[in-house]
Amino acid sequence: MRILIAPDKFKGSLTAAEAAAAIAEGALRVYPDAVANQFPIADGGEGTLEAAVSAGYEERLNAVVGPILAPVGAAWAIRKNADGGATAVIETAQASGLAEMEPTPANALRAHSYGCGQLIAAALDAGATEIVLGLGGSAMTDGGSGALRALGLKPLDAAGNVVPLGGGSLADVAALDTSGLDPRLSAASFRIAVDVQNPLYGATGAAHVFGAQKGADGEAVEQLDAGLRNWASVLRGATGRDVNIPGAGAAGGFPASFLAFTNARLEGGFALVAGLTGLAGQLDNADLVITGEGSLDSQSLTGKAPIALADAARDRGIPVIVVAGRILVTPEDLAGHGVVAAAQLLDVAASPEDAVANAARYLAWATSQVLEGA
Repeated sequence: MRILIAPDKFKGSLTAAEAAAAIAEGALRVYPDAVANQFPIADGGEGTLEAAVSAGYEERLNAVVGPILAPVGAAWAIRKNADGGATAVIETAQASGLAEMEPTPANALRAHSYGCGQLIAAALDAGATEIVLGLGGSAMTDGGSGALRALGLKPLDAAGNVVPLGGGSLADVAALDTSGLDPRLSAASFRIAVDVQNPLYGATGAAHVFGAQKGADGEAVEQLDAGLRNWASVLRGATGRDVNIPGAGAAGGFPASFLAFTNARLEGGFALVAGLTGLAGQLDNADLVITGEGSLDSQSLTGKAPIALADAARDRGIPVIVVAGRILVTPEDLAGHGVVAAAQLLDVAASPEDAVANAARYLAWATSQVLEGA
């Protein structure tokens, strides 16, 4: 039996690679002669870099400016392509992640994406001709302005002074000095993984929907939203492009600046990562798929990685088993996506806290149990 073990991360307890190892341990207890292929997956957010590295991309580390100026070490990855170019994979969470910042109103206004731009510059220096940007876990609401500043753009106020970094200053931008913008941006291909449909600004935009989780209070949300609105206007004046489109509000509006100044396109996260990592080829050689994530809920059914993978397996006639930290959907919901059996860690752990603290052990155990009963 050839088992494709392809989970997403169990947020707060296991990376996708750690989850895959635990599932493999449980599967091989039941089928010791099986070939258990561990293949971490992601849906374009946090974990995208890990999935790329597991698929053969070379991981690199750069020291960059973090979301509120303190330096951080940020990983990214690159792989040479058959055509002589190279594809780089960058996560906004690595350089400009919420984990690097205390979520307060002041920090929500100060946070920026400058470090992401530094990673893009590093990728271009390394010969990248295609750059994949995975969004998620970001601290900033700066419309991607900080990233472009690291690449040579100068946003100016009405007096001609460069405005401070951060979304809280975007309302003061009156003009852009593009004379120093890295010319390699126009030659590189940018693919941005986006699974939300929020526009850049407005009631369903980046600030109003995601600002609170980054520390913004009501006043800060309004300030950030006004800044994004002004930023869109300035970008439109400079490039003629309307960046207030569905998906532009992801990661604090990060896509907006790249939609204006590059050939960036927004793509569904799972399909993008699956294509990068060669998941289709893995599926073609599988007799059984085991997938999972920390919390399988109604959001998962809208195209998150495990269910998107289950759909792809179902279409090939391959049975799917799901093992998750908790499952908040019905067996009927799962069956519609080709899932023949499922188990959750909450059924074998003593408590939710126990399930998180000892996730690997319980994941192996739950996998064995569900396979024995399948």
